[in-house]
Amino acid sequence: MRDPYSLLGVKRNAEPDEIKAAWRAKAKTVHPDQNQDDPSATSRFAEIGQAYEVLKDPERRKRYDRAAEMHQTIMQQRNAAREAAERAKAAKANAEKVMEELAKTNAQNAKPQAQGQAQARGQSQAQAQSQAHPQNQSGPAGETPEDMIERIFGAAAADQAKSHTGGSAQTNGDSAETAKADVSGSERPPLPALAIDLIASIVRRFRGTTPAPEKAPDISVEATVTLEDLLKLNAVTLKMADDREVRLVLEKGMTEGHVARLKGQGLKLAGMKSGDLLASIKVSRDSRFRVEGFDLHTTLSISLEDAVLGGDASVETPEGNRNISIPAWSGSDQTVRLNGLGLHDDAGGRGDLVVELRVVLWEKPNEKVTDLMRHMRHGLYV
Repeated sequence: MRDPYSLLGVKRNAEPDEIKAAWRAKAKTVHPDQNQDDPSATSRFAEIGQAYEVLKDPERRKRYDRAAEMHQTIMQQRNAAREAAERAKAAKANAEKVMEELAKTNAQNAKPQAQGQAQARGQSQAQAQSQAHPQNQSGPAGETPEDMIERIFGAAAADQAKSHTGGSAQTNGDSAETAKADVSGSERPPLPALAIDLIASIVRRFRGTTPAPEKAPDISVEATVTLEDLLKLNAVTLKMADDREVRLVLEKGMTEGHVARLKGQGLKLAGMKSGDLLASIKVSRDSRFRVEGFDLHTTLSISLEDAVLGGDASVETPEGNRNISIPAWSGSDQTVRLNGLGLHDDAGGRGDLVVELRVVLWEKPNEKVTDLMRHMRHGLYV
């Protein structure tokens, strides 16, 4: 189905009354009875009805909005990954072009060097040095590394190279002075180290830092567990929408509403880093206990005489039955707390079992109790 907001012509923050009015107007316009000559009127009318069914239900509308937002995020991340791949491809092509130019420069430099060395035989050391290194050239016809970059990539790239290398021109000048002072007669390298550094810096400049893989969106699911699972810290299996099964090991500190993050178990997309899985713990209904934080709550019915006079009673706990003492004059708003019989908390301990007292009468009326209550109401004591 297409975007329901676009079908009804309303904004994404439209109120329910506005959505209803837009649906009525659209339905009246495209109704098949009003468009008997249009064979697509029935399908368009049904499509508008489906859009209204989605947007009029708050829960279905929320689910659609979340899915649309996730789809938009995925498309943005895919575009970013595609652009990064294109940049890497362009950087590789630039690097190959630079290496090709380096090879040409190396071959052109080798010929004059060989000729200079041949002419230098039998002459003085100073004349030989002057002929071998006329102006510390690094390319054909005295071409400097900056000139070569400008020839390959243009003047803007050459300016970037100069600024990126932090004053390479000065360094080249220092190298020239060093070459003049060197009287040892050592052979000049085929390619100056400064030129290689400059080319490498330009390659890095064009290539940039390789971005880390984009992360796919996280997925939120509801993990339904039993009270026994939490008490025994069992492992539960979560069934994913893509038919995957993810194993969640329950740990101390997990209770109703706790969100467990499973790294890399979320949405998986090609060329992207897998998202995380956010599992929200939901404790299934138990006939004996109710979960509140790390405490467990249970209800204990007591008789009227025990409520007035006090007494002993047996209560069911996660670790078997326990005897408790009921204080005298205990009403239905009172509780008895048994320490350390609840869920495992995140501090290494356990919550409590809270016994909620409920005063109940006998199944059949008792005449003596009835008379006693009547006398108490009217102030007649026997």
